[in-house]
Amino acid sequence: MSEDTRSERYAELAAVGPYGVRPGHALITMVEPHPGHEYAYNRWYEDDHYYAGAMAMPWMYAGRRWVATRELQLLRYPEKSAVARPVTAGCYLSTYWITAGRYDDHMRWTVAINKRLNRDARVHHARTHVFTAFQDHETTVYRDGAAGPRDFHALDHPYAGLVLEVIDTDSPEQRAGLLEWLSARHLPRRLAGSPAALVTVFRPTPLPGDRMTYVQQVEGVNTRLTLLWFLERDPRECWAEHFTGLDEQVAASGLGRVELAAPFVPTVPGTDTYVDRLR
Repeated sequence: MSEDTRSERYAELAAVGPYGVRPGHALITMVEPHPGHEYAYNRWYEDDHYYAGAMAMPWMYAGRRWVATRELQLLRYPEKSAVARPVTAGCYLSTYWITAGRYDDHMRWTVAINKRLNRDARVHHARTHVFTAFQDHETTVYRDGAAGPRDFHALDHPYAGLVLEVIDTDSPEQRAGLLEWLSARHLPRRLAGSPAALVTVFRPTPLPGDRMTYVQQVEGVNTRLTLLWFLERDPRECWAEHFTGLDEQVAASGLGRVELAAPFVPTVPGTDTYVDRLR
Protein backbone atom coordinates (compact mmCIF):
# COMPACT_ATOMS: atom_id res chain seq x y z
CA MET A 1 0.00 0.00 0.00
CA SER A 2 1.42 3.40 -0.97
CA GLU A 3 1.79 6.36 1.38
CA ASP A 4 -0.93 8.21 -0.56
CA THR A 5 -3.36 5.34 -0.12
CA ARG A 6 -2.65 5.13 3.61
CA SER A 7 -3.23 8.88 4.00
CA GLU A 8 -6.56 8.63 2.20
CA ARG A 9 -7.73 6.05 4.73
CA TYR A 10 -7.54 8.67 7.50
CA ALA A 11 -9.95 10.94 5.62
CA GLU A 12 -12.38 8.06 5.16
CA LEU A 13 -12.25 7.03 8.82
CA ALA A 14 -12.78 10.60 10.04
CA ALA A 15 -15.98 10.91 8.03
CA VAL A 16 -17.90 8.14 9.80
CA GLY A 17 -18.73 6.96 13.30
CA PRO A 18 -19.19 8.68 16.68
CA TYR A 19 -17.10 11.75 17.45
CA GLY A 20 -18.60 13.31 20.54
CA VAL A 21 -16.72 14.69 23.52
CA ARG A 22 -18.18 12.55 26.29
CA PRO A 23 -15.86 10.04 28.01
CA GLY A 24 -17.66 6.89 27.02
CA HIS A 25 -14.70 4.77 28.06
CA ALA A 26 -11.50 5.09 30.07
CA LEU A 27 -8.15 3.48 30.60
CA ILE A 28 -7.25 3.47 34.28
CA THR A 29 -3.85 1.98 35.07
CA MET A 30 -2.05 1.87 38.42
CA VAL A 31 1.57 0.76 38.18
CA GLU A 32 4.41 0.03 40.59
CA PRO A 33 7.95 0.66 39.27
CA HIS A 34 10.41 -1.91 40.56
CA PRO A 35 12.71 -0.71 43.36
CA GLY A 36 15.72 1.10 41.95
CA HIS A 37 13.96 1.88 38.66
CA GLU A 38 11.73 4.73 39.83
CA TYR A 39 13.52 7.52 37.95
CA ALA A 40 14.00 5.48 34.78
CA TYR A 41 10.34 4.44 34.78
CA ASN A 42 9.11 7.99 35.29
CA ARG A 43 11.24 9.40 32.50
CA TRP A 44 10.24 6.59 30.10
CA TYR A 45 6.54 7.06 30.80
CA GLU A 46 6.58 10.85 30.67
CA ASP A 47 9.00 11.27 27.77
CA ASP A 48 7.77 8.46 25.53
CA HIS A 49 4.98 6.14 26.59
CA TYR A 50 2.41 8.74 27.69
CA TYR A 51 2.46 10.04 24.14
CA ALA A 52 3.44 7.16 21.85
CA GLY A 53 1.58 4.54 23.88
CA ALA A 54 -1.51 6.58 24.69
CA MET A 55 -2.21 10.18 23.68
CA ALA A 56 -1.13 9.79 20.05
CA MET A 57 -3.74 7.08 19.52
CA PRO A 58 -7.09 7.66 17.81
CA TRP A 59 -10.04 8.48 20.06
CA MET A 60 -8.00 8.79 23.28
CA TYR A 61 -8.54 12.49 23.71
CA ALA A 62 -7.52 13.37 27.29
CA GLY A 63 -5.05 12.02 29.81
CA ARG A 64 -3.44 12.77 33.14
CA ARG A 65 -0.90 11.12 35.41
CA TRP A 66 -1.13 11.00 39.19
CA VAL A 67 1.35 9.94 41.88
CA ALA A 68 1.11 8.61 45.43
CA THR A 69 4.02 9.51 47.66
CA ARG A 70 4.71 7.23 50.61
CA GLU A 71 2.71 9.60 52.80
CA LEU A 72 -0.29 9.19 50.51
CA GLN A 73 0.18 5.43 50.18
CA LEU A 74 -0.10 5.07 53.95
CA LEU A 75 -3.56 6.65 53.91
CA ARG A 76 -5.02 3.86 51.75
CA TYR A 77 -7.47 1.27 52.93
CA PRO A 78 -8.51 -1.48 53.49
CA GLU A 79 -5.28 -3.01 54.71
CA LYS A 80 -6.16 -6.30 52.99
CA SER A 81 -7.17 -5.20 49.51
CA ALA A 82 -8.34 -7.38 46.64
CA VAL A 83 -6.88 -4.79 44.26
CA ALA A 84 -3.43 -3.87 45.61
CA ARG A 85 -1.26 -6.40 47.44
CA PRO A 86 0.09 -4.86 49.61
CA VAL A 87 -2.35 -1.99 49.70
CA THR A 88 0.53 0.47 49.22
CA ALA A 89 1.49 -1.01 45.83
CA GLY A 90 0.98 1.23 42.82
CA CYS A 91 2.86 4.54 43.04
CA TYR A 92 1.57 5.91 39.74
CA LEU A 93 -1.92 6.17 38.30
CA SER A 94 -2.64 7.15 34.69
CA THR A 95 -6.16 8.04 33.55
CA TYR A 96 -7.34 8.50 29.97
CA TRP A 97 -10.69 9.30 28.36
CA ILE A 98 -11.81 7.54 25.16
CA THR A 99 -14.60 8.85 22.93
CA ALA A 100 -17.95 7.13 23.45
CA GLY A 101 -18.59 4.46 20.82
CA ARG A 102 -14.93 4.19 19.80
CA TYR A 103 -13.74 1.52 22.20
CA ASP A 104 -13.35 -1.25 19.61
CA ASP A 105 -11.57 1.06 17.15
CA HIS A 106 -9.20 2.25 19.84
CA MET A 107 -8.47 -1.27 21.09
CA ARG A 108 -7.42 -2.48 17.67
CA TRP A 109 -4.97 0.40 17.43
CA THR A 110 -3.61 0.12 20.99
CA VAL A 111 -2.88 -3.61 20.72
CA ALA A 112 -1.05 -3.07 17.44
CA ILE A 113 0.98 -0.07 18.57
CA ASN A 114 2.02 -1.70 21.85
CA LYS A 115 3.25 -4.75 19.99
CA ARG A 116 5.28 -2.42 17.79
CA LEU A 117 6.66 -0.49 20.77
CA ASN A 118 7.68 -3.74 22.43
CA ARG A 119 9.33 -4.98 19.25
CA ASP A 120 11.23 -1.69 18.98
CA ALA A 121 12.47 -1.90 22.60
CA ARG A 122 10.38 1.08 23.68
CA VAL A 123 8.73 -0.65 26.65
CA HIS A 124 10.05 -0.36 30.21
CA HIS A 125 9.67 -3.80 31.76
CA ALA A 126 10.84 -3.02 35.32
CA ARG A 127 7.29 -2.37 36.51
CA THR A 128 4.23 -4.24 37.73
CA HIS A 129 0.66 -3.52 36.65
CA VAL A 130 -1.25 -3.46 39.94
CA PHE A 131 -4.60 -2.38 38.50
CA THR A 132 -4.95 -1.87 34.75
CA ALA A 133 -8.32 -1.92 33.03
CA PHE A 134 -10.22 -0.35 30.21
CA GLN A 135 -13.57 0.75 31.55
CA ASP A 136 -17.02 1.78 30.31
CA HIS A 137 -18.54 4.95 31.72
CA GLU A 138 -21.64 4.44 33.83
CA THR A 139 -22.42 7.85 35.33
CA THR A 140 -20.98 11.07 36.68
CA VAL A 141 -22.25 12.78 39.83
CA TYR A 142 -21.53 16.49 40.36
CA ARG A 143 -21.33 18.40 43.61
CA ASP A 144 -22.57 21.69 42.13
CA GLY A 145 -25.11 20.55 39.56
CA ALA A 146 -24.72 22.30 36.23
CA ALA A 147 -22.00 24.67 37.48
CA GLY A 148 -18.32 23.97 37.02
CA PRO A 149 -16.27 21.69 34.76
CA ARG A 150 -17.93 18.62 33.23
CA ASP A 151 -16.50 15.11 33.27
CA PHE A 152 -14.97 15.57 29.81
CA HIS A 153 -12.94 18.49 31.25
CA ALA A 154 -11.76 16.54 34.30
CA LEU A 155 -8.36 15.39 33.02
CA ASP A 156 -7.49 18.88 31.75
CA HIS A 157 -8.85 20.95 34.63
CA PRO A 158 -6.12 21.60 37.26
CA TYR A 159 -7.59 19.47 40.04
CA ALA A 160 -5.35 19.24 43.11
CA GLY A 161 -5.90 15.55 43.73
CA LEU A 162 -7.76 12.38 42.89
CA VAL A 163 -9.11 9.45 44.89
CA LEU A 164 -9.37 6.04 43.27
CA GLU A 165 -12.11 3.93 44.85
CA VAL A 166 -12.80 0.35 43.78
CA ILE A 167 -15.95 -1.40 44.99
CA ASP A 168 -16.68 -5.11 44.51
CA THR A 169 -20.04 -6.85 44.63
CA ASP A 170 -21.09 -10.50 44.61
CA SER A 171 -23.16 -10.52 41.42
CA PRO A 172 -24.12 -8.43 38.37
CA GLU A 173 -27.55 -7.87 39.92
CA GLN A 174 -26.00 -6.54 43.12
CA ARG A 175 -23.75 -4.25 41.08
CA ALA A 176 -26.81 -2.75 39.40
CA GLY A 177 -28.29 -2.02 42.83
CA LEU A 178 -24.99 -0.55 44.00
CA LEU A 179 -24.82 1.77 40.99
CA GLU A 180 -28.35 3.04 41.66
CA TRP A 181 -27.57 3.63 45.35
CA LEU A 182 -24.31 5.41 44.56
CA SER A 183 -25.88 7.68 41.95
CA ALA A 184 -29.07 8.60 43.78
CA ARG A 185 -28.07 8.60 47.45
CA HIS A 186 -24.50 7.96 48.53
CA LEU A 187 -22.46 10.14 46.20
CA PRO A 188 -24.72 13.23 46.33
CA ARG A 189 -24.52 13.11 50.15
CA ARG A 190 -20.75 12.62 50.24
CA LEU A 191 -20.13 15.34 47.66
CA ALA A 192 -22.20 18.00 49.41
CA GLY A 193 -19.81 20.46 51.03
CA SER A 194 -16.79 18.32 50.17
CA PRO A 195 -13.57 19.23 48.29
CA ALA A 196 -14.55 16.80 45.52
CA ALA A 197 -16.20 18.51 42.56
CA LEU A 198 -17.34 15.36 40.79
CA VAL A 199 -17.14 11.58 40.80
CA THR A 200 -17.02 9.48 37.64
CA VAL A 201 -18.18 5.87 37.85
CA PHE A 202 -16.93 3.16 35.49
CA ARG A 203 -17.24 -0.60 35.08
CA PRO A 204 -14.27 -2.65 33.82
CA THR A 205 -14.25 -4.42 30.47
CA PRO A 206 -12.18 -7.51 29.60
CA LEU A 207 -8.88 -6.97 27.83
CA PRO A 208 -8.50 -8.57 24.39
CA GLY A 209 -6.88 -11.97 24.13
CA ASP A 210 -3.99 -10.55 22.11
CA ARG A 211 -3.02 -8.02 24.82
CA MET A 212 0.59 -7.73 25.94
CA THR A 213 1.53 -10.63 28.20
CA TYR A 214 2.76 -8.40 31.04
CA VAL A 215 -0.79 -7.06 31.57
CA GLN A 216 -3.06 -9.44 33.49
CA GLN A 217 -6.66 -10.07 32.46
CA VAL A 218 -9.14 -7.79 34.20
CA GLU A 219 -10.86 -9.03 37.34
CA GLY A 220 -14.42 -8.23 38.37
CA VAL A 221 -15.75 -7.51 34.89
CA ASN A 222 -19.33 -8.22 35.97
CA THR A 223 -19.10 -7.34 39.66
CA ARG A 224 -16.84 -4.27 40.09
CA LEU A 225 -17.23 -0.49 39.89
CA THR A 226 -14.37 2.01 39.70
CA LEU A 227 -14.85 5.53 41.03
CA LEU A 228 -12.63 8.56 40.41
CA TRP A 229 -13.11 11.48 42.82
CA PHE A 230 -11.68 14.75 41.47
CA LEU A 231 -10.53 17.04 44.29
CA GLU A 232 -10.06 20.79 44.52
CA ARG A 233 -7.77 20.37 47.54
CA ASP A 234 -4.71 18.27 48.26
CA PRO A 235 -6.01 14.93 49.61
CA ARG A 236 -3.60 15.11 52.54
CA GLU A 237 -5.48 18.17 53.79
CA CYS A 238 -8.94 16.61 53.68
CA TRP A 239 -8.54 12.84 53.91
CA ALA A 240 -9.52 12.38 57.55
CA GLU A 241 -12.59 14.62 57.33
CA HIS A 242 -13.97 13.62 53.95
CA PHE A 243 -12.60 10.23 52.86
CA THR A 244 -12.41 8.00 55.89
CA GLY A 245 -15.41 5.75 56.36
CA LEU A 246 -16.26 5.19 52.70
CA ASP A 247 -15.84 1.46 53.29
CA GLU A 248 -18.14 1.47 56.32
CA GLN A 249 -20.95 3.24 54.47
CA VAL A 250 -20.76 0.91 51.48
CA ALA A 251 -20.71 -2.12 53.75
CA ALA A 252 -23.71 -0.81 55.69
CA SER A 253 -25.68 -0.58 52.44
CA GLY A 254 -25.30 -4.34 51.99
CA LEU A 255 -24.53 -3.77 48.30
CA GLY A 256 -20.75 -4.18 48.13
CA ARG A 257 -17.38 -3.72 49.76
CA VAL A 258 -14.66 -1.14 49.17
CA GLU A 259 -11.51 -2.97 48.09
CA LEU A 260 -9.41 0.15 47.60
CA ALA A 261 -9.56 3.83 48.54
CA ALA A 262 -6.34 5.49 47.40
CA PRO A 263 -5.42 9.21 47.18
CA PHE A 264 -3.12 10.74 44.55
CA VAL A 265 -1.81 14.14 43.51
CA PRO A 266 -1.08 15.16 39.91
CA THR A 267 2.42 14.69 38.56
CA VAL A 268 4.32 17.71 37.22
CA PRO A 269 4.87 16.82 33.55
CA GLY A 270 8.45 16.86 32.34
CA THR A 271 9.93 16.63 35.84
CA ASP A 272 10.90 14.05 38.45
CA THR A 273 8.92 15.81 41.17
CA TYR A 274 7.84 13.34 43.90
CA VAL A 275 10.05 10.46 42.65
CA ASP A 276 12.26 10.82 45.73
CA ARG A 277 9.20 10.45 47.98
CA LEU A 278 7.82 7.13 46.75
CA ARG A 279 9.53 4.86 49.31
